[in-house]
Parts: sequence; structure tokens; C-alpha cells
Amino acid sequence: MKELVSDWHNLVPAIGIAVVTAIGIFFLFQRKPEDPMEMERSRRAYLNRVGRIAEGHVVEIVDQARATIATKGERKLSSALKRTPVADGPRKLLYYSYAISGVTYETAQDITGMEERAHLGRVASGQTASVKYDPSNPSNSILLADDWSGLH
Repeated sequence: MKELVSDWHNLVPAIGIAVVTAIGIFFLFQRKPEDPMEMERSRRAYLNRVGRIAEGHVVEIVDQARATIATKGERKLSSALKRTPVADGPRKLLYYSYAISGVTYETAQDITGMEERAHLGRVASGQTASVKYDPSNPSNSILLADDWSGLH
């Protein structure tokens, strides 16, 4: 053991491996927070890919300020909508309802940035729409995706 310590040439590789391992562990646990907009985009893509289609109805389209959304009590907003921040401007929310296996869901989708895709001038309350929902979690649903629209 004395020979190993006295010969510093043998210690250099061991110290190098220890430093590289410590740096690797640091970066492994130092993850960047995911961008909420990217999380919502991937949620829409997932639902567009695996979702089943059900008939739903547009309830209303609302321009809401950010503070109003956080305190809105009469409707239960999806967790994705609650965590999706937008620049300080108002959000455009599309409220809709649909029924799966006798359970009626009423939720909203943040369509800010997809207004052109939605053709909001042709959308009215009570209008029939196609809703894509996750078969394993029917409360997870969309009316609009980047390359799909359930608005007729």
C-alpha cells in the first residue's frame, strides 16, 4: 500500500476516474426543467397519435388573463392547462364537453397560438366537435393538435 501511495503515477488515473464520475453524477441529477409549452406540444402529439375519437360539444371560447385562470372555480381545468404558461398576455381557452362510458367531462384546452388553425370565426357554443382522448385516461383530451382539428 505504501508503494501505491508513494508512486503518484498510479494515483492519477484513479483520481481522474473519480472526478469524471462525480461530474457525471452531478449532471445526471442536475436536469433542466422542461419547457411547459414543449410538454403541452408533446401531450397533444401523444393524444393525436394514440387517442380515440368521441363526439363532444363546444361550450365556449374565452379570452382570459393569466390571474383569472388560476382562480377560476366554476370549471375544473386540466393539469396541463394549469401548468402551461404563456407570455404575460391573455390566453385563448376553448371549453368543451364530451362523454365516455356514461361519464361526462368538461374541460378546456389552451389554444393560444393555434387560433388560425381553429378557424374561430366559424366556431359557436353548442357546436358538435370530435374530441381525441386517451383510452387509459379519458379525462386527458384535445380538440386541436398541430396537425389535427376536431372542429367541424
